[in-house]
Amino acid sequence: MSARRFAIGIDLGTTHCAVARIELDGDAATSEVIDIEQLVTPTSLERQPLLPSFLYVPTDAERPLPLPWDAARAFAVGSHARSRAAEAPGRVVSSAKSWLCHPTADRRSGLLPLEAPVGLERISPVEASWRYLEHLSEAYDARFGSDGPKFAELPVVLTVPASFDASARELTVEAALAAGIDNLTLLEEPQAALYAWLEQVGDAFRAELRPGDVVLVVDIGGGTSDFSAIAVSEVEGSLVLERLAVGEHILLGGDNMDLALAYFVRQRLAGEGTELDSWQMASLVHGCRAAKERLLGEANLAKAPIVIPRRGSKLVGGAIRTDLERADLGTLLLDGFFPEVAAEVRPAARSRAALTRFGLPYASDAGITRHLASFLARHSAAVGGGGALLHPTCLLFNGGVMKSELLRERLRSTLDGWLASDGAAAVRVLGGADLDLAVARGAACYGRVREGRGLRIRGGTAQAHYVGVEGAVPAVPGLEPPLTLVCVAPFGMEEGTSVDLEAELAVVVGESVRFRFFGSSVRRGDLVGAALEHFAKDEVAELPPVEVVLPAEGRADGEVVPVRLRATVTAIGTLLIEALPLAPKKPDEKWKVELSVRGE
Repeated sequence: MSARRFAIGIDLGTTHCAVARIELDGDAATSEVIDIEQLVTPTSLERQPLLPSFLYVPTDAERPLPLPWDAARAFAVGSHARSRAAEAPGRVVSSAKSWLCHPTADRRSGLLPLEAPVGLERISPVEASWRYLEHLSEAYDARFGSDGPKFAELPVVLTVPASFDASARELTVEAALAAGIDNLTLLEEPQAALYAWLEQVGDAFRAELRPGDVVLVVDIGGGTSDFSAIAVSEVEGSLVLERLAVGEHILLGGDNMDLALAYFVRQRLAGEGTELDSWQMASLVHGCRAAKERLLGEANLAKAPIVIPRRGSKLVGGAIRTDLERADLGTLLLDGFFPEVAAEVRPAARSRAALTRFGLPYASDAGITRHLASFLARHSAAVGGGGALLHPTCLLFNGGVMKSELLRERLRSTLDGWLASDGAAAVRVLGGADLDLAVARGAACYGRVREGRGLRIRGGTAQAHYVGVEGAVPAVPGLEPPLTLVCVAPFGMEEGTSVDLEAELAVVVGESVRFRFFGSSVRRGDLVGAALEHFAKDEVAELPPVEVVLPAEGRADGEVVPVRLRATVTAIGTLLIEALPLAPKKPDEKWKVELSVRGE
């Protein structure tokens, strides 16, 4: 009898991680969430469906923190690490996923935790992500490895925000490879959520989705607010799903809400005569997160306690005690993050001070509804919408923040108000999914879809990509050479495909050069090789440049080499540009530039 074949789905979340698997053979397979063994105290273990995305570095006196597969483990990830966050915030790494997409930080260097005490070695966001994935792999093998293939031998689908840029995707892959995960595919989280819904409803999806529908996926997790629009059409009698639009990367989610609640509680304590230092404030943020999760998860709970240690205090009686009340939670989250606004309102841009503390580049406007209105307006014209806004007909929620019925209802009612003013019908909510586990389940389901079993969402690149080409003109004082944008990857170009550009260009080898790349999520009609000499600034955005030295290898430094370009969208969603010389000096001579390294 042949061994059962499985595909693994992983949700590597800002707040929690989850893993699911699905059998690849047979016609009626369903995804199965794998409970993850983890420390809940220094000496006790439990299997839980979620692995909190926290890493705790203990003191020497607390080591080791043994696991069944590693008796000498010198750190902890999961529930115990999360529980230590309020008491020892300087020893707990959190929000590593948000740091992976920081545009200016060196995400391979030791950054976390920011409040680390003197002498504690910090780790990189990549290493923290690697440790979470490593734990998932080890826990799976400890439970199933003796009866079947090891985790590293299985095909793994790992999810990322749809708005993750190529650099963040590449760093996520780097963390997976460090954890021994080689057979890897990346999937956007909103698509995974829809795959999970499709699995849940089964054949009934044909009654729920109709040609002409547009499904709006609103995914609000611990670190990001992610919007995607997926169109439903019909081809030869079969339904087809195609991603229409992806929102910009918005670092706005549960972490921001925790900070808002913490500042509210801090002001209240200050009014009562209790001032908190920065270490206690970090502890308060973690305490507010735990209180928020309790209040959102337990409908009958009127308030949740928060305990803040005093500096150096070892006695419970020496701690600062307060509460977070449900009424405060509703007011702060509803009015602050889900305000009822008109459809034409846009996120406010805030000027920044010249000096700022190093930290995450959070969105300057906390109004998620304003960001959603901007997304729908931006993509209406791009997809041929008939009104001021893109008109979704169905709404699918995802992410831990959206577990609150209060928040779901506010967002739905606000969206319906916009659609009514634009002459469109109210949305139909696609419900029933477990918002904590849907992404992991959907990722596992995609493992089957990749083998031809199930309805596939057509995706491809979420932007059209362009490379900047300077004109060869005489120098003119005070004027930059004219810049033409050449399309190297059109919108929707599928992963694993390559295109060759006909135009002859030239590259400089043997010395430092800078490649300028541009992207547009609204220009849908540009074909490969299309040259843009004039373009609107709100249509095309410049990406961080890539500065490299293309090796001369037998050519003179500074030589200008005539080339043609080949563009490839890799399996992980990065854009690879190859410059192929028209007169190569040796077989297979070419130079490669990949967008995944930008900003490093």
